[in-house]
Amino acid sequence: MSIALNVSECLPADAAQATLIGRVWEPLLEGPTPVVLAKETLYCLETLVPTVSALLNLPEPLRAIREALASGTLRAVGSVAAVLANSDHGQQDSTQPWLMAPCDLQVVKASGVTFIASLLERVIEERAMGDAAKAAELRDKINQVLGSDLRTTEPGSERAAQLKQLLIAQGIWSQYLEVAIGPDAEIFTKAPTLSSVGVGAEIGTYSRSTWNNPEPEVVLAVSNTGKIVGATLGNDVNLRDFEGRSALLLSKAKDNNASCSVGPFIRLFDEHFNLDTVRGMDLRMVVEGEDGFRMDGHSAMSLISRDPESLVKQTVGKHHQYPDGFVLFLGTMFAPVVDRDEAGKGFTHHVGDVVRITSEPLGTLVNRVNHSEAISPWQFGISALMANLARRGLLA
Repeated sequence: MSIALNVSECLPADAAQATLIGRVWEPLLEGPTPVVLAKETLYCLETLVPTVSALLNLPEPLRAIREALASGTLRAVGSVAAVLANSDHGQQDSTQPWLMAPCDLQVVKASGVTFIASLLERVIEERAMGDAAKAAELRDKINQVLGSDLRTTEPGSERAAQLKQLLIAQGIWSQYLEVAIGPDAEIFTKAPTLSSVGVGAEIGTYSRSTWNNPEPEVVLAVSNTGKIVGATLGNDVNLRDFEGRSALLLSKAKDNNASCSVGPFIRLFDEHFNLDTVRGMDLRMVVEGEDGFRMDGHSAMSLISRDPESLVKQTVGKHHQYPDGFVLFLGTMFAPVVDRDEAGKGFTHHVGDVVRITSEPLGTLVNRVNHSEAISPWQFGISALMANLARRGLLA
């Protein structure tokens, strides 16, 4: 199934007034280049900064980019249409540039159980011990017991503490409920630095998994001082059967080859786009399979139970620093329950599925599903990046 990446789908609805930062692999340089989109052309930012991380850690990255564009000295990498079209890994010309994940040296963090809908599915996974066949019979019961109270409970509040005691007394307390309504959010490391894939790339599910799904999310870009400077889209691919068997298998459920997708671009905050825009955003996800299967869903950031700024503050501070900055997945309310293969077994990915995650202010992130073991191994890590930048004379 062709992905057919194009400007009208992948770029934000108001791309002409957006400041979009990305990374492009340049075959002639045998490495990545930070780029900015201006007037349908991607311009190289390496004379300003060697990495996206360094760019976002500048005191005023937006001003620096505008001044660099105004100087007229930036090298054109190519038209955004051509680079986008060549980013479909299924039909890629390896001699021409293509888009990568827009983050590089930043740590990739994620927050979990931040939407009530996905919380209930996590509790169901836990009770079913990763068995999709048992999930259906548990779903109605757990929704009846937990749904209404949780939707009106502020995390960390006195009411939340009272509800916890009530649920403990009823024997239905869960570690997922703790991070959903307790004082401390679930913040975990989603993927190693530089391992994220970008638009058009294959995303991976472990071949041993029989119950897995995409997790469409808004991803914040945060500087090394803890300042939120922009946002993008992400797919936090998840193995539901592994996490359901044990929360101690979270790393196996979350971190596999190509299991983290980010992009297409980081949109910087400016006079047209800010954190309030993020708070009011809607996301759409469409999954289309080679078997004719189609799933179409929507979610609203307004339904998040913990404010994005609060999640950032729980991630960075005196208790933890990130010298190169970080990107933070904000969580998802998607936990697909529609049956695909057998009645009562819910949704799981098939190889060849195409996943589209869309939000008007951020564009569309498109990826094709494959088994992690079948996807090209991740080989370009931090050492390779440093060696490449040194050869290009970009390290001070």
